[in-house]
Amino acid sequence: MEFAKALASMGVEIISTGGTYRLLNENGIKVIEVAEVTGFPEMLDGRVKTLHPKIHAGILARRDVPEHMKAIADMGIEPIDMIVVNLYPFKQTVLKEGATLEEIVENIDIGGPSMIRAAAKNYKSVAVVTGPEQYADILDAMKATGGEIGEDLLATLMANAFTVTANYDAMIASQMNPRFAKELFPASWPQPVEKVCDLRYGENPNQKAAFYSMPFTAGVTVAKAEILHGKELSYNNILDLDKALDIVMDFERPTATIMKHTNPCGLASDDTIAKAFRTAYDVDPLSAFGCVIALNRKCDLETANMIHEYFVEAVIAPDFDKEALEVLSLKKSIRLLRTNQPIGPAYRVREMKTKKVQGGLLVQTDEDVVVDPENLQVVTKRAPTKEEAHSLLFAWKLAKHVTSNAVVYVRGEHAVGIGAGQMSRVDSAKIASFKANEPTKGCVMASDAFFPFRDAVDAAAEAGITAIIQPGGSVRDQESIDAANEHNIAMVYTGCRVFRHG
Repeated sequence: MEFAKALASMGVEIISTGGTYRLLNENGIKVIEVAEVTGFPEMLDGRVKTLHPKIHAGILARRDVPEHMKAIADMGIEPIDMIVVNLYPFKQTVLKEGATLEEIVENIDIGGPSMIRAAAKNYKSVAVVTGPEQYADILDAMKATGGEIGEDLLATLMANAFTVTANYDAMIASQMNPRFAKELFPASWPQPVEKVCDLRYGENPNQKAAFYSMPFTAGVTVAKAEILHGKELSYNNILDLDKALDIVMDFERPTATIMKHTNPCGLASDDTIAKAFRTAYDVDPLSAFGCVIALNRKCDLETANMIHEYFVEAVIAPDFDKEALEVLSLKKSIRLLRTNQPIGPAYRVREMKTKKVQGGLLVQTDEDVVVDPENLQVVTKRAPTKEEAHSLLFAWKLAKHVTSNAVVYVRGEHAVGIGAGQMSRVDSAKIASFKANEPTKGCVMASDAFFPFRDAVDAAAEAGITAIIQPGGSVRDQESIDAANEHNIAMVYTGCRVFRHG
């Protein structure tokens, strides 16, 4: 409204469609209805309004081509110098609870993107305005020059316009492909994203970075979390928070994870979130310095008092008790994020996983590997005890979140040692022992992929491991089975790999 008033005060002739026309007219702003210009009424319930040669020729005519200007003059068409479009609320309609496919389709804008693209194509002569955030710069430029807009601003508006229409179409494709496309992986991969914020820097201070969200992602995410306190999030904070949230999402019982450099250095479940945090942090307190913490229960005062003792970069939880928030907020830098939704298996995000590589994009399905304890294949002479089986399943959930090669040692429902990201699996097994902050004797072991040799089983035996869970599938499986039998270790196969390649 204010933008239209300012344009009118500078003598700009305004043309508008039905709803906007009525609004401007009612507020005393001189405006011409599109139908008056085209000589053709709006029709098909408003589906056809601006799709007319008198509109598009007025936008597309090049001012520097005499033949163009003569052609529109001969047809009685006036050139149009600015297009101002706010597209139909497609995203808001999709996100509206109970929205039907018919409602979604009716909120696909046709005329708006057509005008935006036409104006952007002729950007040297036509200003293309796609959002209120641009109004001030445009008015300032016009006031400074007596109504003109400079080439640099026109080019900036053009670039932004094509981004707007591309993302709008990507949003539409992201909704229609899952419903109707016959291919799991279509010929192209349009991906709608919206900027959340600029970041101070990327992985390192010499790199620039920004954070984007995907508007239709359902489930609990860092992108949708509410920031309650602390410094702005860094690139690395977001990566660690995402990984930490992914881990605690797997557990029903109160669970805490301690994340450092995209790998967990502590994980525990217990009867209360305070007990879970205490145990998780003590798994590897040396590595936990400067960590990110995820809790799948509300952060209470007891937990907050413990977190306050340490240098912690960020905490994400479903919520924070008032007293807990007060305690944690005593540290100005710590980032506190609230998901405002429960954290657990039922709230996990289900979408295709993508990873950018130089010049390309990898896309894969999100196959959550849920192991049925009844279907575990016992391959050794000794079967795991009931207690060992319970811990093996806990260890398996942890192993699938650790960078490969991954080997983890677990007692009960907490990690004891975590071996991550090594080029050989036996080294991961040895590191898990080295990193342990308590004796590993009597622990169970999980491996995210099969053992290519028996050496990892021998290392586990040296650490006092009593049971192992692994996918199986190596040509040397029998060697590992023989080694487990020699050491009286129970070993079970899951039949599926949970390798995480970085």
